[in-house]
Amino acid sequence: MAVAASSRMAFGYGKDQPVYGHGGLFYRQVPRWGVLDAGRFPVNDCHEMVQDHRGNILLLTNETRNNVVVYDTDGRLVTVWGTEYPGAHGLTIAGEGSDQFLLITDTARHQVYKTTLEGRVLMTIDYPVETGLYQSAEGFVPTETAVAPNGDIYVADGYGQQYILHYDANGKLKRWFGGRGEGDRFLDNAHGVCIDGRIGEPTLLVTDRTRNCFKRFSMEGELLGIIDLPGACVCRPVIHGNRIYAAVLRSPDMGHVNSGFVTILDETGRVISNIGGSEPHYIDGKLQPMRQEVPLFVHPHDVCVDRDENLYVAQWASGKVYPYKFERVAGK
Repeated sequence: MAVAASSRMAFGYGKDQPVYGHGGLFYRQVPRWGVLDAGRFPVNDCHEMVQDHRGNILLLTNETRNNVVVYDTDGRLVTVWGTEYPGAHGLTIAGEGSDQFLLITDTARHQVYKTTLEGRVLMTIDYPVETGLYQSAEGFVPTETAVAPNGDIYVADGYGQQYILHYDANGKLKRWFGGRGEGDRFLDNAHGVCIDGRIGEPTLLVTDRTRNCFKRFSMEGELLGIIDLPGACVCRPVIHGNRIYAAVLRSPDMGHVNSGFVTILDETGRVISNIGGSEPHYIDGKLQPMRQEVPLFVHPHDVCVDRDENLYVAQWASGKVYPYKFERVAGK
């Protein structure tokens, strides 16, 4: 596969394999990582991935023969579970050690589930009838969750009414904000949400995918700022260390097919590297439109960063491919 010049192929680091990235953040794809017997362990849309306290990588797919596929970091199968989530979409991990738990959003069942790492359901969040904003469960189509340090849960209704719904740890609704509308405080395809505790008091980073940006809100829902990402229909923000990682489903000017990449931002919100995408370029402090330059991906939907800063990329509507792994390699 030919690699565009702006992806800075660095053969010296990859044993003659292409290396992708910019700004000192370079990665090499691991061939056939995680590929399984599709007859026994199929996937459909590979939506999201997380790493648990044991070091395992958990993949969420809307294939109801095995909604959760658990790998070790070498791509070997550990176990599979889950047959009841036809709309499995968002996967969040929270807690510490043996107390870790998962939150799964199901866009078909219009619910959010808190489960153990083995899949036992601990709590279910139904559509928020008490808000008066929803006429039926079908209007609630949750795509993502985030868990605050105090245990509160934030749910992004990214395929529904576009609200961010704030619950306590027991699933009692406290407030909501966002929603569909014109103006910066509103959202359009609020696909992802995460807690950003890197500097000072925690804040919320929320995806506004149609508008190609992340929006920063206070924990109470006050808009604090916007990180513009022109050319990037971005999925959920994933924070690891001081950086933000995100899958870009597609570039809006390249249609719906085969135009995605992975983007990485530093602690200031500046894009520093794109995997499979154009080199980030700023003019007078303004990021110029980004786009796919190397056809590594079709529709990347999530990126997981492991303890060694390797990347795992899950893809939606991409021919039922298994996740890709990219090893971090030394930059120049």
